[in-house]
Amino acid sequence: MTFDLHLRDGRTLTYDHPVVMGIINLTPDSFFAGSRCLSSGEEFSTEAAQQLRERVQQMERDGAEMIDVGACSTRPNYVPPTPEEELRRLEWGLPIVREVTKLPISIDTYRADVARVAVEKLGADIVNDVYGGTRDPEMASVVCSLGAPFIMNADAADVSAFFRQQLPLFEGVQVILDPGFGFGKTLEGNYSVLHDLPKLCREFSDYVMLVGVSRKRMVWQLLNITPDAALNGTTVLHTLALLGGAHILRVHDVKEAVQVVRICRVYQEANKK
Repeated sequence: MTFDLHLRDGRTLTYDHPVVMGIINLTPDSFFAGSRCLSSGEEFSTEAAQQLRERVQQMERDGAEMIDVGACSTRPNYVPPTPEEELRRLEWGLPIVREVTKLPISIDTYRADVARVAVEKLGADIVNDVYGGTRDPEMASVVCSLGAPFIMNADAADVSAFFRQQLPLFEGVQVILDPGFGFGKTLEGNYSVLHDLPKLCREFSDYVMLVGVSRKRMVWQLLNITPDAALNGTTVLHTLALLGGAHILRVHDVKEAVQVVRICRVYQEANKK
């Protein structure tokens, strides 16, 4: 498996293996507490900045090759921060992340104005929109003007139809497809999409496919556990996603995901002999 990432500064990064993207949440309310870098009401202290540096550095040591930074939770029943608060968090945290790593950084936001500032001023390389450009009507024009790669999350039950509808709006930039596990789908629908991932990869074979299932409801709701206890189930889903053709895994637990990638690569190589 080989794929390229075309960055807006003219660089092309080539990967000959599936890649792990580590999640950094600059939020006090993301659904998995272990991913949060701020406590409720906490100011941007020196201690918080150091903890953020250490988390990014640990992810890189554990084998992450991309970092995804978000400052607006999209957990069920969440109350989103104002755009001003989302930007305030990013203006604090994104430069710290950029300072300590040269890895590609994606900005997880569905707000076009936030995406523009994050890419133009704060060091982000990629825009990751969990609504695939449907929530903010300006997202497509902003991303195309930036020339940044765009992660298109399918916020719909019919993933294929969603991609066919949205892709023409982002002509001229590299689009990375995300089936959108947990977005606009029932529990059974999530597993149907995962089962059909090989077919989806064949249909959109010219695109990089990203899978984000880490500690999501499709694990903990099915097993009647909490997100904190969902690592084992996540590992199972990561294995199935890789065998189904995923190029990128977006994860909370980098070390464990890198181990899955390594095992699946050896397994798939053995299968070719």
